[in-house]
Amino acid sequence: MDTTAQAGPFGLAAATALLGLLAVACGGGGTASQPVPGRGDAEPGHSSAYDAGWRTGKQLFEDGGKGAAVREVVWGGCVRRSLTARPRDVVEKDRGAWVLGCEQGVKPGADRRPPARQVTRRESDPGLLARFRTWAAAHGGKRSARHVDRVVLVRLGDRDYDVELTTTYTGGSGRADAERLAGTFATWWDGDDGDTATAWNLILLGPDGERLTTRSL
Repeated sequence: MDTTAQAGPFGLAAATALLGLLAVACGGGGTASQPVPGRGDAEPGHSSAYDAGWRTGKQLFEDGGKGAAVREVVWGGCVRRSLTARPRDVVEKDRGAWVLGCEQGVKPGADRRPPARQVTRRESDPGLLARFRTWAAAHGGKRSARHVDRVVLVRLGDRDYDVELTTTYTGGSGRADAERLAGTFATWWDGDDGDTATAWNLILLGPDGERLTTRSL
């Protein structure tokens, strides 16, 4: 016997409503209230870089004591370490934030003061490139200076920065040429560092952004 038919219209309506409630309870409806996977889960780049730097600074303090704070903050240790710090994909999201975390972490009794936004700023400086080319032409470095396409100041905060040269050199045999160019630029820089901040590193890149060599300034 068909019991549904005997239930009448009221029975059918009740059954339909019950099925609807079950569907919602099981996830078959109400999609607007469901969380969107992955939304808001990713940590901002400056935050993850700062955290990595903070951990490094704390470890440096544990290993070297108060003297580590002078070495890493005053003498630029954290800035120099940022070029080789790991993991690279985290550090390069905001190298300035990493340096900030490292410098705060290595100070005895310092509190965490993470940045609220991106710390690293990149500023193209065509005037600096022009002055270097003029000097190089007068000091036997004209040919190598022609291989510099762009000069960028990589600001890692208010008082620390690196100088980045994008060149036409590529990896392999071009690295030796990049080393010579770095030496020429560093010689000139000794008499040209008039910035109120401190330049710590010279970074030479290939045309595709590959890091060819680095040098202290």
